Amino acid sequence: MYEKTFQDLPVSDILTELQDSLQIADEAVLQAPPGAGKTTAVPLALLDQDWLQGRKIVMLEPRRMAARAAAGRMAQLLGEEVGQTVGYSIRLDTRTSDATRIEVITEGILTRRLQSDPGLEGVGLVIFDEFHERSLDSDLCLALCLQGRELFREGPALKLLVMSATLDGDAVSGLLANAPLITSAGRQYPVTTHYGRTHRLQDPLAPAVVSAVRKALREQEGSVLVFLPGQREINNVGRELARALDDDHHEGVLLAPLYGGLSMAKQSRAIAPAPAGQRKVVLSTNVAETSLTIEGISAVVDSGLVREAFFDPATGMTRLTTRRVSRASAEQRQGRAGRLGPGHCYRLWSQEQHGRLSAQAAPEILHADLAPMVLQLLAWGVSDPAELAWLDPPPAATWNQALDILGQIGAMYSNEHGRPQLTPHGVRLAQMPLHPRLAHMLLVACDIHATETACLLAAVLAERHPLAGTGIDLGQIIAVLMGEQPCPASAEGWFRRTWQLARRYARIASEVHKPKRFAMGLDSDDVMGVLLASAYPDRIARRRAASSEDYQLANGRSARVPSGDELAREEWLATAEIGGQAGSSADRIYSAAALNPSCFSEALAPLVNEEDRVEWDVRLERFTAQRRRLVGMIEIGSEPLTEISEEARGIALLGVVRRKGLDMLPWTDSLRQWRSRVQLLHRINLGEIDNPWPDLGDDHLLDSLEDWLLPYLGDVNRLDDFRKLDLKKILHAKLAWPLPLELERLAPERLSVPSGSNIVVDYAQDPPVLAVKLQEMFGCEQTPTVAGGQVPLQVHLLSPAQRPLQVTQDLAGFWRSSYQEVKKEMKGRYPKHPWPDDPLVATATAHTRRRAGRQAARDDA
Repeated sequence: MYEKTFQDLPVSDILTELQDSLQIADEAVLQAPPGAGKTTAVPLALLDQDWLQGRKIVMLEPRRMAARAAAGRMAQLLGEEVGQTVGYSIRLDTRTSDATRIEVITEGILTRRLQSDPGLEGVGLVIFDEFHERSLDSDLCLALCLQGRELFREGPALKLLVMSATLDGDAVSGLLANAPLITSAGRQYPVTTHYGRTHRLQDPLAPAVVSAVRKALREQEGSVLVFLPGQREINNVGRELARALDDDHHEGVLLAPLYGGLSMAKQSRAIAPAPAGQRKVVLSTNVAETSLTIEGISAVVDSGLVREAFFDPATGMTRLTTRRVSRASAEQRQGRAGRLGPGHCYRLWSQEQHGRLSAQAAPEILHADLAPMVLQLLAWGVSDPAELAWLDPPPAATWNQALDILGQIGAMYSNEHGRPQLTPHGVRLAQMPLHPRLAHMLLVACDIHATETACLLAAVLAERHPLAGTGIDLGQIIAVLMGEQPCPASAEGWFRRTWQLARRYARIASEVHKPKRFAMGLDSDDVMGVLLASAYPDRIARRRAASSEDYQLANGRSARVPSGDELAREEWLATAEIGGQAGSSADRIYSAAALNPSCFSEALAPLVNEEDRVEWDVRLERFTAQRRRLVGMIEIGSEPLTEISEEARGIALLGVVRRKGLDMLPWTDSLRQWRSRVQLLHRINLGEIDNPWPDLGDDHLLDSLEDWLLPYLGDVNRLDDFRKLDLKKILHAKLAWPLPLELERLAPERLSVPSGSNIVVDYAQDPPVLAVKLQEMFGCEQTPTVAGGQVPLQVHLLSPAQRPLQVTQDLAGFWRSSYQEVKKEMKGRYPKHPWPDDPLVATATAHTRRRAGRQAARDDA
C-alpha cells in the first residue's frame, strides 16, 4: 500500500527480504548506512504485514528531536497529519490518536510502558532505531522486551527489529537467538575528505571551526553542517562566525543552532531547507549524526569532538567529558555531506590522528549512572542483572554504587536473603519519569508543602539553564522562574519549557504520593537547602576553614566554590552539580544552595547517623570513646561515651597492637627464646593431624589477639599500661600440661657439652645455634641435636676470644679436615690454650693448659 511513497529510498532494495524474514522469525537485525531511509521506510513497509494483525508498531528513537522528525516525515509521505496513522510520544509532547498504528517514542517512555504492561499487548513489533548509539535506555528496553515477551506475552509473539548504521550486527544477531542479519548497501554519494593539521584537545576550537566554515562556504555550494561538542561551543562559534561572515560580506547565509534544549520552532528552522537564494550554516551537536535529515547540506565541518557524561562509581559523580569521536561517528558525520549529491567533509584533525581514533564509542551502560536503570529493574523484579540478556552487562562497581544511592534515598533495602528489594517509597519513585534523586526530592517536597519549589528545581536540574552570571546559587535561578528577578529575552523559551516541565512533575507527584497531613515547620529560607540535601545526601558540603573556598563532601571528597562566589561565605552547602577532572582529588561546585545545619535536627534527621567510636588516640596515646553524629563522612557533633561495651573497648585496644606490632608488648630476651623453642616444635609437628604445639609466629599471634591477649587488657587505658602486662604468664598459659615438661626435654634452654659446661642454645636462629669454645668440644664427634634428634644444631666453635673459628653441622668432618688448619693458625695466637694433634682423644676443657693441669692434679689426689 505504501511502497510508492519510499520506492526511491536506498533501503527499498531489501524491504522484501526484511518482510519475508519477519514472516518466519520473531527477530531481525537490519544494517543500513546513514541516509538509506530505514527510519522512514521500514515502519511503513511493515505496517500491512499479515503477522501484525492490525496491532501497532512502536519505534524507539534515542532523541526527542529525531522522534518528532521521523513521525513527521512518515506522516508527510502518507499525506496525513501527525497523530493519525503515524504519531509520536516524547516527554512533554504526545501526538497520537485511536487511529495511530505507528508510534515513534523515546526509550524512557517504553520502559515505563513495559512496567505497566510487560507483555506489550496490542503491540506487534518493536523497532530499535539507531541502536548503534547504544544508549542506556535502549539496552535496558531490549533486555526487558526479551524477558517480557517470554514471561508475560500471550497470543502472537512480540517481534523485535534492531536497526543500526555502524554496529557489530553479528553480536546483536547472536543476542537475538541468531536472528536474520539483513544488510542494505545504501546509495551514498561520494564525499571528499579534507584533513586539517594535528589538533590537540586543549587547542582553541572556535578559530579553527570558523576558518574551516569560511573555506567550505568559499569552495562549495549549498549549506554547511558543523558538528560541535556542546551548546557552549555552538554559542561561541556562532558569535565569532557571525562577525567573520560580516567581514567577508557573505550575504544570504543563515546561522542556525541545533541542540536538544532548543524550542521546537528553532529546531524545525535548523532542519528545514534554506529559503530560496540563501544558504545555511547549521551548528549542531551530535544530534544530527543520525536519524535527522537536514535538507540542502553539501558540506560538513567536523570538530571531531563529542561531549558525554561519564559516571565515576568511586565518587558517585557524573562528569561531562569532551573527548574525540570514534571512527564510526566520524564516518556518519561525513556521510551527512553525501545524501543529496557529491559532498565534502572538512575534518579539524590530521589523517594520522584519524587512524588513532577508537573504532566504536563505548556503550553508555559501561560509563553511565545506573541508578535510574537499577530502580526500574528492581521494580521489574530483577535484583541481579545476570537474570537478563545484555550485549554488555552492567559493570559491578557501577551497579553497586547505584544500589548505594537508592539506599541513601530510602528506595531499597536488603531483604532477609541479602537481595536488594524496593521499599514502598521506591515503588513510587519507579513510577516517576525522572532520576530517582529528583523523584525523591519531589516526594520530600510534598511532605513539607514545598512542591512548587521542588518541581522548578527538578526541571532546572533535568536540563541546563541558559542564564549566565548567576553564580552557583540555584536560588537565583528559581527567583527568575518565580518572577522575583527579570528573565532575559533570550531565555524566554527556556522559561516556558521549565514551567511546563515543572507543572508536569507536580501532576506526577500528586498522582503517586499523598503528602503528610501536617507539614513540618520549616523556614522558607531553608527549603531549597533541605530539598537539595534530600536529593544529593552524598554531596552535602561543609567548609573546611572560615576563610577557605574548599569544602568537604559527605562522600569524603573535596570540592571548591568558584573564587568570589557569594555562597563561599556559607559554612554548609547542599550541592547538586559537581564536576572535575578524572583522578583529581578535588572537584568544582557548579550549582548549590545554602544549607542551615539546624535542619539536621528534624527535616534532615534521616540523613544523620550515630557512630560510637571507641579508639586509641594516637596523639594522646590513650584510649578514648565518643559518640559521633555524622552526615556521610562529615562530623556534625560528638559527646563522650559514658558506657562502653567490652567488645568495642577490646576492638580498639587490639587495634593498637595490630597497628604498632607485637614489639610494643613487654618482651624479654628469655621470653623471646622461649617462644622460639615452642615455634621450633610447632614447625616440626606441622604434618600431624593434632599438632600439640601452638603457633606463636607473629602472623598467627596478631590474627588471634582476641583469644590470648584480650582477656588480660582490663586495666589498660594508656600506652604505658601495655608495658605492665605479665606477658610471660600470658604466653605460658598457651602450653597445656604436660607440654612445659616436654619443652624442657625436647628443646632445652641449655645443653651440656663434653667440658661439663651447660651452654645456652640460641633458638632465635634457624637452625638453632650452639656457640661454644672449641676446646670444650674435644672428643665430641656427634653433632648435638634437639627435638628428639630431629634438628641438628649449628655449632659455632669459638676462639678463646669468643670469635667463631668454624660454623658447622658436621663436627666429625671438621675434626678430620679443617681442624688442622685452624690449629696451625690459632696455636701461635693462643699458646696458653690446648691445641692437641688429635682432638678426638683430647680432654675437653673450658680452661687454659696450666689451669687444666692443676685441675687434673687435684682430681688425681
